[in-house]
Amino acid sequence: MKYLKNNLFVLNCLLLLIFSNELLAKSVIHLKVTGMIDPAVQSYIDRGVTMAKEEKAEAVLIELNTPGGLLTATRSIVEAIFASPVPVIVYVSPSGAQAGSAGVMITLASHIAAMAPGTNIGAAHPVSGQGQDIEGHLAEKITNDTAAWVESIAKTRKRNEKWAIEAVRKSVSIDNERALKLGVIEYIASSVPELLQKVDGKKVQMKEKEELLETKQVTLIPIELTTREKVIHTLSNPNIAYILMMIGMVGLYIELSHPGVIFPGVIGAISLILSFICLQALPINYGGLALILLGLLLLIAEIFVPSFGILGIGGIISFLLGSMFLIDPTMSDLTISLYVILPTVLTVGGIMLFIAVFVMKAFRRKTVTGLEALIGKEGTVIVDFDGNFQGKVFVYGDYWNAKSAEQLKKGDEVIVTEIHDMQLTVKKRR
Repeated sequence: MKYLKNNLFVLNCLLLLIFSNELLAKSVIHLKVTGMIDPAVQSYIDRGVTMAKEEKAEAVLIELNTPGGLLTATRSIVEAIFASPVPVIVYVSPSGAQAGSAGVMITLASHIAAMAPGTNIGAAHPVSGQGQDIEGHLAEKITNDTAAWVESIAKTRKRNEKWAIEAVRKSVSIDNERALKLGVIEYIASSVPELLQKVDGKKVQMKEKEELLETKQVTLIPIELTTREKVIHTLSNPNIAYILMMIGMVGLYIELSHPGVIFPGVIGAISLILSFICLQALPINYGGLALILLGLLLLIAEIFVPSFGILGIGGIISFLLGSMFLIDPTMSDLTISLYVILPTVLTVGGIMLFIAVFVMKAFRRKTVTGLEALIGKEGTVIVDFDGNFQGKVFVYGDYWNAKSAEQLKKGDEVIVTEIHDMQLTVKKRR
């Protein structure tokens, strides 16, 4: 009995030790950001920082691979990093990844910046909706504002201010080794575990005091995008939003030109609503949107007005111009690819013009109803015609009295040429 009690005591001590170690184990919140910077990514990072505070984590680690994104979302992310109560590590990874445009600001704002071998950072110069340089006073205004902002971020984190400004003004881009040499980042690491080993023991300046990072033995807590964030992140792609809008317009156009079809109208309505959700997250140029709507109205007008294609061609041109100017270049690096715009506009415009021509021909075709609809129908003689060339025929599912200019016999196939006083005039089908 005494032996059993001693064993139980030892077992309880071991369990208590294990449980205590679990309680004392340090953690790092691990986020992965891939693709465009948008409201979904902003929500994701905010959630990660909040969780790190609640879990009293050692740090937040953001693995970053982005070509750029929305300026408004980027500013909010930078603000969240500056306000974070725990250190934020930004790691440009994996090999081949980039921190382009908006990614530059996020990396520079971090408490610790690192890159994997074979990665690059830079090219933060503001561009237009088609990836081209903005010209005139607008370009100067946007560039100056962005340069001042990135300079203040670099100065706050004591990183290379000169390079940060050149990344905006001259769109320079550098690899990981050059970034380390110029003081843009602090570490190069081949993997997350290697990075955590390297930053262990580093002092990080927070808002109120310095904190010593202890990341040698930590538990990584991976945080995934929620379903809602995944949907928003996917739909925030301007190419997807644009295609959905075009599908919606075609669907509603078909429903308006062919009332009662229903299916195209339902699909069109759903696609338009989804596109509006996308566009809500994107910086829309309302002039571009107005041109797209004008194009739709011109193509609808083509149905009712005999313009010999002028309205239809004008609608397609309006579609094209509106598509090119749909995204506001002053608020985002996001663009709608010309490789998406051109085939989409030509396809949508072609479909709408085809429908317009078809509907116009239907409107102009003479309407035939009632007994007149029998003219041209084929039938069969069921009673031989008499000496007055009169007999009976079976036409269009019914029996009719008929007359003809020739003698017809039972079984002859005939065609209706006239109808008068409920009597058909027929001729033999040759």
